[in-house]
This record gives sequence, C-alpha cells and structure tokens, in this order.
Amino acid sequence: MTTYRVLACGERALLVELGDLDEVLALDAKVRTHVFDSDLQIEDVVPAAQTLLVATRSPKTLAAVRHLVERLVTTLSVPAPSDTAATAAPMIDIGVHYDGPDLEEVARLVGLSSAEVIAAHTGTPWRVGFGGFAPGFAYLVDGDPRLDVPRRDIPRTSVPAGAVGLAGSFSGIYPRSSPGGWQILGHTTESLWDINRTPPALLQPGATVRFFDAGPAIRTERPGATTEDDLAEVDELDPERSVTVLAIGALTLIEDSGRSGWKHVGVGRAGAADRASAAMANRLVGNEPEAALFEVVMGGLKLRLNAPSVVATTGALAPLTVNGKVAAHGQRLYLSPGDELALGTPLAGLRTYVAISGGLTVPPILGSRSADTLAKIGTGKVTVGACLPLGPTPPHPEVRGDHPIVTPSSSELTLEVIPGPRADWFGGTEQLLASTWHVSAQCDRIGVRLDGLPLSRAQGFEGVELPSEGVMRGSIQIPPSGQPVVFGSDHPVTGGYPVIGVLTETASDRLAQARPGQVVRFVLKRRTP
Repeated sequence: MTTYRVLACGERALLVELGDLDEVLALDAKVRTHVFDSDLQIEDVVPAAQTLLVATRSPKTLAAVRHLVERLVTTLSVPAPSDTAATAAPMIDIGVHYDGPDLEEVARLVGLSSAEVIAAHTGTPWRVGFGGFAPGFAYLVDGDPRLDVPRRDIPRTSVPAGAVGLAGSFSGIYPRSSPGGWQILGHTTESLWDINRTPPALLQPGATVRFFDAGPAIRTERPGATTEDDLAEVDELDPERSVTVLAIGALTLIEDSGRSGWKHVGVGRAGAADRASAAMANRLVGNEPEAALFEVVMGGLKLRLNAPSVVATTGALAPLTVNGKVAAHGQRLYLSPGDELALGTPLAGLRTYVAISGGLTVPPILGSRSADTLAKIGTGKVTVGACLPLGPTPPHPEVRGDHPIVTPSSSELTLEVIPGPRADWFGGTEQLLASTWHVSAQCDRIGVRLDGLPLSRAQGFEGVELPSEGVMRGSIQIPPSGQPVVFGSDHPVTGGYPVIGVLTETASDRLAQARPGQVVRFVLKRRTP
C-alpha cells in the first residue's frame, strides 16, 4: 500500500505527500478524471516532486475532495517505465551561456571547479518532471547528483528571463523576469513560453533536455520570451459601449475573478487582489460578481463614459468626483455619455475597484481578462488614452437595505490563519502568532514581505531543503532569512520554502489592502460551530 499524508493547505486546498514523483504523477492522472464533477468543484491540480496540490472552488467541497483523494491513493499503482516510452520522449537541446552570478558559489558548495559544474550540468540529460512556478517553467529532474545545492538564503526580487538555475536536485529556466531563490548558472535565449504556440510551453512533462555550453554571450535583446507581454488586443470596439481612460495614477489594471485550470503549466489564478471588494462593486452595478473591472492602486484614475452607465467604487476609500462634484463611495452612480469620473488618493488602503455596468470586455486569455503581473498574461497595465469596450447593460435588481461595504483601515491588522502543511518545521505556529509584523516596502500583487523577529526552525529541520510543491494564495512562506512572505493573487504556482500557515480568504483580501509600515498580527482561525 502507498504511504501518504494529506496536509491542510488553507480553506480550499489540500496537499497530498507521497513517496516520489512517479507516485505523484499516477495520482495526478486519477484525480484529473474527476475535475468535471460538479459536486467536487475541483479548480486546479498541481503535481510537484513529492506532493500533489488539489484546490477546490469552495471550502464546502474540501471534505469530499479529501475523501476522494484518500480513496484513490489506496488503489494507486505506478506504471513501470517502458523502453518505448523513453524512446518516444522528445529530446530538446538548449544552449546556455554560463555567465550566471552564482556559478562560483555553486562550485564552492558542491566542491567542484566552475568548469566541472558546467560539465556536470551539460553531461547528463535532464527529464522534464512537472511544471509550475510560472508559465513555461519546468522542473528538470534526473541530472548529475553532484549538483544538489540549496536555494539562496534570501530570494532575489527579480531574476532575468532566460536565467538557468539549480535548486536542490532540480534544474530550471526562468521563462520571464520574476522573483526567485534559485542559484543562477547562466542564461539561454530560448523561448520557453509563447501564448501563440500550441502548446504554449516548450518543455512538456516526459521530454528530455540536453544542455550545451553556448560560450560567451552578446546580449542584444531580452532572452527567454518572444514578446514583452502576452497582451490581449481589443479588436472590434463599439464606441457607443466604451469607456475612455484619461489618467491612470500609479497603476491601474483590469481584473476579474481570475483563471482556473492552468496551474499545472505554471499559470496561476490571478484576479482581483481584494476579491470581496471587487465582487461587491460588480453586484452594485448589476454585473455578475466575476465581471472584469478596474483595480486602481493609490487612486489617480480618471475616466470618461461614452455610454449611459452605472458605476460603483469599493475597496480603498478614495475621494470620488463626477464632473468635478463629490460623489459617494460604495453607491450606485448613474452616469451619462461624456460624464467624467475621477479618483483621488485614498487615506487608507491600497486598491480601489471601479465597476461599470456591462463589465470591461477586453478579449480573455486562457479564460480570463485578468492581468497577471508575474505571468505577464492579460491586458497588461491600462494606459492613458485607451478606449475599452463594455458589455451590454445588465438589468439592475432593486437595492434593498444597506450593502455591507468594507473599507480598509490604517490601523493594526489582525488576520486569521490556518496552520500550513509545514508548520511542524517551526514547531507549530506559536512563533508566528506571538510576533508583531510590519508590512515591508516590498509588497505587490505577487506577495507581501513582512518584517519582524525572524522565525527559527524546529530541531531536526535546520538546513533541510523542501522539494518544490504547490502553494495557494495566502500561503505564508518562510525562507531561510526567517522573514515571512505572504503570497498574493499573482503568486508563483509552486514554491520551495516551507509554508507555516495559510490565510483565510477574507484575511487575504484584507492584507491586499495593507500599506508598507502597517502592523500585522496573526491569530488562528476560529472554529465555526
């Protein structure tokens, strides 16, 4: 019988820990046959080195999904590898310029010279085990065992596209510029991800990768990607159902409820950072909760409506005017063609949501109109002068009573957390709960870094490397520095640092509105009767 553990991973997911990658892939295949079961509401299945993350759309179905997984594990059988399958696996040759900033450090860690590290990296073929982290990113396994190195103690805030690195026993290539803690050996100019290619990812599970030394590089363009962004283009615009952007402030994005079903190839859900506020804005104007709308960071957005529209703002309470006159936040506003709406700077909170009846109908990519700042998928940043299409005006249900509009505060945040799958690495959550944290300046849609007393690992877990595994929004990762990183809407699909806890969905929304310097405390989620 297969040995396994099922670990909690927030309100909507569980992590199944198995013996090896082959068992993970076998269970992955079984679970995927149930993804269309409406009673289970499975949203994503993410295989990794020794774990399988199974995420649901609703916390209400998590118990049923756990029962299914435990039943499937008891009947798990791993197919024996066949020579035919090995022969049929595609072989991909990738040239690497070994000029990475960590090459000498890797050599020191493994006791080899830099030349010997390069020879080891190129001398043994690698197998594509699974995808994750970011679109087009593949975890390569079965390389030279001498190249087993720990991740960096402090992750880099930006690793360039095309960077080739090592982490534990894995090798991998960053398809796009993104944060990361891998040891970088060099870079390649291969395109790892192209939304116009079928399939978009160059490296598919089962393929074999052979690296070769491409010699010194002369950089003439950004490596690793064929285009700057995977942007949706607006084609047939109806000027009678549109809105014109006159000003954007610090950052304005188009978001909806996000995309699901793509995490196994490294594409996360994304969507509104404060989902509750976005859904409420849509409800106020008669849209479906998942409709696309504006997410505005620190105000500054100015719009001109080109059609009769109903507009509402939620989230951070930014001073709001229509044609220069003060208007109400969290209320329906009936605007005529030519009317101009403007947002000032909010006194508290980061993100204001602006919903317009009919929703923003820019073309979807992979089933969503959301901009994903890590994956660079979606409409990208909204620009001044853009004329964006709106959907048909929906019926407006009668407003009954007051809407529960929640506005962010600048006071101390108390956030509910559920013990994570690796809480035992820290002896539980006591250290996390006992500390006072401050939101650092390094916070965005990918994640929020917290400053405070560093957390220490429990006895027996010092220096232990965690094989990369699937993570959820709200996951609180603890890198070797001991300073927590809380994942946001655009988080990597997989991570290699232990997750001590996972925020509740409501707490994740609240943290998305926190500003640098704001005080944060964690408490365990209260049990419901």
